[in-house]
Amino acid sequence: MNKKLVAALSGGAALLLGLTGCSSDNTEKLDNWAKSFCDPAQAPFKQIQDANAAMQTADSGNTDSKKVQQTDSAAFQKISDAYAQLAKSLDKAGPPPGEGGDQAQKNAVKELNSLSAGYQDLKKQVNGLDTSDKLKFADGLRNLSNGINKLNAKSEAAFKKLEAGDVGKAMARQKGCQNQGGSAGPTAAPSKSA
Repeated sequence: MNKKLVAALSGGAALLLGLTGCSSDNTEKLDNWAKSFCDPAQAPFKQIQDANAAMQTADSGNTDSKKVQQTDSAAFQKISDAYAQLAKSLDKAGPPPGEGGDQAQKNAVKELNSLSAGYQDLKKQVNGLDTSDKLKFADGLRNLSNGINKLNAKSEAAFKKLEAGDVGKAMARQKGCQNQGGSAGPTAAPSKSA
């Protein structure tokens, strides 16, 4: 699995770690489970990547603060929606096979919903920034980047654990969970203007 896989997957699915001790007898079951999650997850992963790309290109340094605010706000909404969709996909897929799968799935769904709420909060914060003063707006974006970085760090740390397990291997074999290109989680792109 590519380290740049969408943060949504890494944050939520990493909580399925109770399954890392599955035997090879479970490979087919794990593959079937991974397919049932990864196939519908492909669209939200792309949605997150597209939203990240929009944020990365929103500010050329001369872009109007209001336009940057609108772009970031819309991107945070899309990312929040995508996490919620991933939580629903994981819930619908059911617990992965193996001991502890039920609890692991519940934890992962909870984590994905928490990330969705985190991006809703970032949207509210970016909407509350003062766009009339470019310098204040840039400072506000830099402050928001801390929230983004915390969410990314949480997802990245969880992803490293998942990558070692059988669940991660099964997910890596599914096209819907493979990186489609682009960046992983949202990255902070504060205004370049001063």
